[in-house]
Amino acid sequence: MSIRHVDGPDLTAADVYAIWKIRDIVFAVEQQCDEPDVDDLDLLATTTHLWFADDDGPTSYLRVLTDADGARRIGRVATRVDSRRRGLSGQLVAEVTRLWGDGVLRLNAQAYLEGWYGRFGYHRSGENFVEASIDHVPMQRPAGGFIA
Repeated sequence: MSIRHVDGPDLTAADVYAIWKIRDIVFAVEQQCDEPDVDDLDLLATTTHLWFADDDGPTSYLRVLTDADGARRIGRVATRVDSRRRGLSGQLVAEVTRLWGDGVLRLNAQAYLEGWYGRFGYHRSGENFVEASIDHVPMQRPAGGFIA
């Protein structure tokens, strides 16, 4: 199974539908997030989407945004229930490190995943905050830092 990399403007309508479907199932249905998922960032030229897929669509997904200072920011990490515990999200995070790890990488982790992201060289960079009714912690990985 290979990782798909697609920049925002290159997404097809089918890609967008599949991405929004996995994110809707994970964030709206499972986690009952109270904020909209569609945020006008998916189609930007500075956004890259990475995912694994099978015949039923994406099995594990994340997107990478580019912050104003040029740092990359991981977000919207989602894995289907039937594909969890296979290391797919970890492979996607490692791919982000391979592609952009020579620069600063950031993310806002759900607080219970702070240790998991720590395995990839991310460290807490601020105080916890609530986003979409879920406790989060800002994290950062320094340029050229530890590679998983």
